[in-house]
Amino acid sequence: MDEKKNKFAFPRSVLQPLISYLKGEEKRLKKTKTALKKADPFIVGGRDEDNSVDADVAENVEHDRAFAMRYQVSRSLVEIRKTLTRIKLGKYGLCAGCGKMIDTDRLAVKPTAEYCMDCERKIEKRGK
Repeated sequence: MDEKKNKFAFPRSVLQPLISYLKGEEKRLKKTKTALKKADPFIVGGRDEDNSVDADVAENVEHDRAFAMRYQVSRSLVEIRKTLTRIKLGKYGLCAGCGKMIDTDRLAVKPTAEYCMDCERKIEKRGK
């Protein structure tokens, strides 16, 4: 590994509570995703036989809600898995954009942060 990046690595003892937290969140989110699938009338086949407009609208709203929530849960799961991989590689806390150390206050608020604030702002500007 690059020596410059190694000097910024967090000690494993500091990361262990974070690893435990992330694995717990991963497990919880998987359960949530399963429960959301069971609540989606388009997936479970429990669609209402009533063909009224109100029933169709209610089913569509519930499907859209469940789909949006499953999408967000999936994104969170990806972030957690990427963070666990960065920890294994010894790159946790290093910005994926510039390679500098991400501010620890930012990591405390968002442990899955991949970019420092400067790089995050640049990414957001490009997206707009």
